Amino acid sequence: MAESNRQLLVIDDDTIVRKSIVAYLTNAGFNVYEVSDPASGMAWLQFNVPDLIITDLCKPEKDRDSLATLKDVHQNFPNIPVIVMSGMGVVRDVVEALRHGAADYLIKPLVDIEILVHSINRALERSLLLAENRSYRDELEQLNGELAENVRLLEHDQKAGRSVQSKLMPKTPKQYGPLNVSYKIIPSLYLSGDFIDYSLRGGRYLAFYLTDVSGHGAAPAFVTVWLKQLVSRVFREHHIFESEESFQRDASGLMKLINKEILNSRVGCHLTCFVGIIDTQTHEMRYVVAGHLPLPVLLAGSRAEYVNGKGKPLGMFEDGEWDVSVLQLPEDFSLVIFSDGVLEVLPPPQLIEKESYLLQQLADSQLELSAAPAKGEGVEKLCQVLNLNNLETVPDDIAILKIRGSLTSSAREV
Repeated sequence: MAESNRQLLVIDDDTIVRKSIVAYLTNAGFNVYEVSDPASGMAWLQFNVPDLIITDLCKPEKDRDSLATLKDVHQNFPNIPVIVMSGMGVVRDVVEALRHGAADYLIKPLVDIEILVHSINRALERSLLLAENRSYRDELEQLNGELAENVRLLEHDQKAGRSVQSKLMPKTPKQYGPLNVSYKIIPSLYLSGDFIDYSLRGGRYLAFYLTDVSGHGAAPAFVTVWLKQLVSRVFREHHIFESEESFQRDASGLMKLINKEILNSRVGCHLTCFVGIIDTQTHEMRYVVAGHLPLPVLLAGSRAEYVNGKGKPLGMFEDGEWDVSVLQLPEDFSLVIFSDGVLEVLPPPQLIEKESYLLQQLADSQLELSAAPAKGEGVEKLCQVLNLNNLETVPDDIAILKIRGSLTSSAREV
């Protein structure tokens, strides 16, 4: 089926044949412009760019014939496919036409004009694929250039590297329908191995992750830059979490793919992370835990509890498997995710005691945290509750991601 916005240019000195072709193609749904000679066609091309040209091997007129026109089109408009028709069918002309870029060569008279329509659709499909490949190549070159520039900055100066990391972070706070998302990262050095990202997929699914790369300084910071590019590429190429089917299916596959890429890249680091996807319409959350501690805390009503989940870190095991957990979030809730750096600064000496202390502090301050305005103050309240703002130095990076949800929320996007 032809697309009504496809513009064709038909060049043929045989008026009867040309009118017949134009009428048929118009009925087939194409937008057709016709001229009787190559010179008129070239003049029209100075101000118009069709999707495809159909030209007969017209008899030479003065210093202009169809082969010369084909050469000019191929040189000046290399992305426009050209179909050549001829009543002569001389092999030499066929070879010349194809050598100068003709997409197809048809012999007149056309017993069935549907053959021409088939040739047009095939040429347009090929042209579209070539255009998509060019666009993908340009985008890939741009991303590679950005990655190379980011790496150069990281190697040049840690402060500049921190600036690069900050620019790669999403805007905070951010409103996605009933969900408000905000975060804060407290680095132990200028460069952090903790990273947070989120985006709305398919206009409905909020995908987010908090990751903690092993080590300190430039090496893990470089991995966060590389990871950002990797996840963006995977989302773009595979359209992950843009549909209900992908929302239900692709979380585990995403973890396997990233794990494979980390192992193949030999970056020398592994990472822990928490990956979640929330359906903004139903508040159903699917999530994967990859060696992440502490587990996220869900605050709802008078309850404060860790969500369940476990899984291996990424970049350590070739045969890793990650289970996808499903949680129906309440109408009103706060989901708070920390990197393990927060455990380093809590008072109790043992890990289990630290986790209990963290949960109790959040539970005791739940009303205060829930009452925090939507514009990101919730994260600052968390820092006050845990006394994180008064730390002179931190032994490990601390990342905090908070998602506040209310099905009755009418807050506008921040």
